[in-house]
Amino acid sequence: MTTTATAPAGWRSGLRDTLPLLGGYLPVAISFGVIASRAGFSPLEVGLISALIYAGASQFLFVGMAAAGAPLWLTVVMTLVINLRHLAYAPNLAEWLPRSRSWPWLMHGLTDQVFALAHARLPQLESERRLGWFAAASLLAWLVWIGGSLLGALAGEWLTARWPLLDRVMPFALPALFLVLVAPRFTSLRWSAALTVSTVAGLVLTLTGPADFAIVLAAACGMLCFYLLPAVSGRYS
Repeated sequence: MTTTATAPAGWRSGLRDTLPLLGGYLPVAISFGVIASRAGFSPLEVGLISALIYAGASQFLFVGMAAAGAPLWLTVVMTLVINLRHLAYAPNLAEWLPRSRSWPWLMHGLTDQVFALAHARLPQLESERRLGWFAAASLLAWLVWIGGSLLGALAGEWLTARWPLLDRVMPFALPALFLVLVAPRFTSLRWSAALTVSTVAGLVLTLTGPADFAIVLAAACGMLCFYLLPAVSGRYS
């Protein structure tokens, strides 16, 4: 099949594969729009934050710190620290990315969810389809995130007034979105053990220990379990 024929197919495949993600993106984006609006940000500012920063959990942190009057430099530094996880994403995708000058721009669309989807799908695609697939997937997710944020900023208060339960549910939208990403891993003994150790360690450290470092230490415990389990049990599955 020629490159001209596979490129549009890559776009179509990317759009189709990304559609299931939008069910998780939209409520989180609306939740962000509501929270940012309540923190004093205008709809225009909410849209610009989602379009330019586009960092999910980091946006919630950014808005919270800005609303609390934290210094700008500290807000920026903390946002960047949370996004350091992206340094681990690039090496895992690099071997599947064909050469193109478009990648520096497209990497703006790399989120946790797009990475998880790309890591699973790119190896299955022909080389000529990968650029179009990633462009379509990241662009669709980005636009939906911006649209959901604007919807939350413009109509969030009306939505929560009309359906009060939404106000209670939306704070759980972001954790639920990440839970969807890790849930399939519980079919593996190795991943199940690592995720269970991370969860228990996080809860214990938050309740009894250094809560500020609970997430980092819990993640380290999970990684240690993940890499030690094969040596102990003799299996990798």
